[in-house]
Amino acid sequence: MPIFWEDRPARLLSEVRFEHSEDREFWGSAALSGLELCMKLRSSFESDRVGEFVEARRHPRYALEVDIRVYPRNTRVVRGHTVDISESGISAMLLVEVPIGEVVRLECKLPAGEVDVHALVRQRNAFRYGFQFTEDASAQSVIARTCRQLAVEQHGTTL
Repeated sequence: MPIFWEDRPARLLSEVRFEHSEDREFWGSAALSGLELCMKLRSSFESDRVGEFVEARRHPRYALEVDIRVYPRNTRVVRGHTVDISESGISAMLLVEVPIGEVVRLECKLPAGEVDVHALVRQRNAFRYGFQFTEDASAQSVIARTCRQLAVEQHGTTL
């Protein structure tokens, strides 16, 4: 049952089982509008407890916003900007649809150098696309150097 239905917030709050007393105080017993409930849920998921979860990915992701050009097969170039990068893939915001499952060519300028690499379009969520790099030794070294540099800048750690 979706928790954001506008006509159900008071009942939903009464159905919630709280593990900690501070959670009960945080949520309170007053009825909330659907939007307020969603905002409280979102902020609670963005709290320190999120750090307890382990991301089940092969490589960590690092925030990166640079221009990217996507060259789908038999279609004109699609321009966008990246969201994050890892050694195995990159995500980007694109305004033009690119077919999932297609291998595309990506061009972008990373902090460690320019990259021209092939990638598989793995997923799409609204305008955000996830690309998985295919093996390309020369591009992979630039991508790996970029990820190491971003790890130090964003987390103060090295890979």
